[in-house]
Amino acid sequence: MEQTAHNILVVSSSARQQSSVTRRFSDELIDSLKTLHSDMRIQTRDTSKGIPFIDEQWVNANFTPAEERSAVQLDTLSYSDKLVAELQQADSIIIASPIYNFSVPASLKAWIDQIARAGLTFNYTENGPVGKLKNKKAYIVMASGGTELGSEIDFASTYLKHVLGFIGIHDVSIISAEKFNANDDISLQRISAEIKQVTRQAA
Repeated sequence: MEQTAHNILVVSSSARQQSSVTRRFSDELIDSLKTLHSDMRIQTRDTSKGIPFIDEQWVNANFTPAEERSAVQLDTLSYSDKLVAELQQADSIIIASPIYNFSVPASLKAWIDQIARAGLTFNYTENGPVGKLKNKKAYIVMASGGTELGSEIDFASTYLKHVLGFIGIHDVSIISAEKFNANDDISLQRISAEIKQVTRQAA
């Protein structure tokens, strides 16, 4: 039987490129996941390079029934459609996010606004919204200079978990590089061990 490829979507959001902690450890996570999937396809989406903010034109187009949208409205939503398709095609999602001012980077929030689409990633029901992206695994790689994950000032990790659950992704692992010190070997070893652990759990 032919084995299908495991598709991974990597959403990076750090303003830093070369010295980004979250990029560093998301790459390490990808290398670790390669031990589970011999055929792995990676799609990258770097929000730091720019994600359009939604505006009135976007909102009006989004809330117009799909079969009634004009050519202009279809064009307005085309970028969002592309981001949603990347999510739909992914078996696993890696979100690499630093904590900026106690929350996620603005570019990552813009990505979330683009992919939270009624009828595409969630449905409204009599019992409230129900996510449509089922049977997917998500990893959140988070780094912070001083914010402790899970503390009362952490508005980033809880928000990302809630958003993922909202669109139907409930199997979420968090890899924490909180208060990270690149010169601390113990910190490096701890995070590497955490990556290996979530990889074993995924197996």
